[in-house]
Amino acid sequence: MGKPKIIVLGAGLGGTIAAYEIKAAVKDKAEVMTVSDSETYSFVPSNPWVAVRWREPEAIQVHLPPVFAKKKIGFTAVGAKRVHPVEKRIELNDGTFIDYDYLVIATGPDLAFDEIDGLGPHGGHTVSVCQTAHAVAAADQFDAFCGNPGPIVVGAVQAASCFGPAYEFALILDTELRKRKIRDKVPMTFVTSEPYIGHLGLDGVGDTKGLLESEMRNRHIKWITNAKVAKVDPGVMHVEEVGEDGAVKRTHDLPFGFSMMLPAFRGVPAVRGIEGLTNPRGFIIVDKHQRNPAFPDIFALGVCVAIPPTGPTPVPVGVPKTGFMIESMVTAIAANLGAIVEGRDANAEATWNAVCLADFGDGGVAFVAQPQIPPRNVNWSASGKWVHLAKIGFEKYFLRKVRKGESEPFYEKLALHVMGIRKLRL
Repeated sequence: MGKPKIIVLGAGLGGTIAAYEIKAAVKDKAEVMTVSDSETYSFVPSNPWVAVRWREPEAIQVHLPPVFAKKKIGFTAVGAKRVHPVEKRIELNDGTFIDYDYLVIATGPDLAFDEIDGLGPHGGHTVSVCQTAHAVAAADQFDAFCGNPGPIVVGAVQAASCFGPAYEFALILDTELRKRKIRDKVPMTFVTSEPYIGHLGLDGVGDTKGLLESEMRNRHIKWITNAKVAKVDPGVMHVEEVGEDGAVKRTHDLPFGFSMMLPAFRGVPAVRGIEGLTNPRGFIIVDKHQRNPAFPDIFALGVCVAIPPTGPTPVPVGVPKTGFMIESMVTAIAANLGAIVEGRDANAEATWNAVCLADFGDGGVAFVAQPQIPPRNVNWSASGKWVHLAKIGFEKYFLRKVRKGESEPFYEKLALHVMGIRKLRL
């Protein structure tokens, strides 16, 4: 009987470090392989910088095949067409199949731009920072906009579960427009499905409500909360502002010359609609050990995991899966697979803590939530120029970690640095 085969599906922030940590945990007792649709790892948290040309895409990307080869991890960039959990195999985009003994799903989300007419970079009228290629296209549009400035609309639509990058991008735009000395020509509006500024899908962390409201006021950015985007026409966003009872209390027709709106997420087509594996949105159902109850040979981590909202809101709001939370899922899965290949029980659980550095170009807000979903043991937030410097240090550290194939967890150390000395020494 040969070694068990572990497949990691996805090579983003979660999938890449999962492959490294799982390989370190199982050593030579199992074969580890990664299936991705690209040979390139992109550091997604830096995409807002790419969209204003503070970073070139090559600076935040890593060519994965040589790193995986060095770590003796198999790799293909053909991409997955469909997971067949009953047969324990993955159908690839070229029509071939790969069998597995254990599967770790780390695909990230499918971006549901199509759920709102006119939304998104592919045939729509808004840009995106969800993918690095989107951010590159956004930079071109932003340059053109600066030659003929006008209103800007930034935010996150109904059912979005990722809000930090929307705040970051709005405030980074403010910083860049001031650098270009055209901020006075650009009215800005922040449109969000959150019930209040700083909710973040987490019912706030520390004083994120006060900190972010203060930033928006100081930078002359108006906002609309409890907002549903009805549709987007060229140069006009149609927004419904919802009351506490769920009824539309006001409508807004917001003109814009440039707009970035984060979409709702859903599971990728390769897994969506598989009974027992996913919920109705296509997210993977897992237990406290990151294991799917219907198919116990499947684990999942990151944005593709199903997590219920923190509570009811007038407009649907999802829960973000932040880097610390994802890393804790990775560590738990690696420990569980290490135990399984040695014939022991898989008992490790993820901590699901959160640490976030939201950069505003010349400052920022940091928060730490332990656990991510309230009630919490740690509920902390702070702001200052040190956050911008910390984000730069974090980017350098994490990219170095990916390039070297290092499996050492980092986010817990980041949280301690942020809460303790408020700066990183990297």
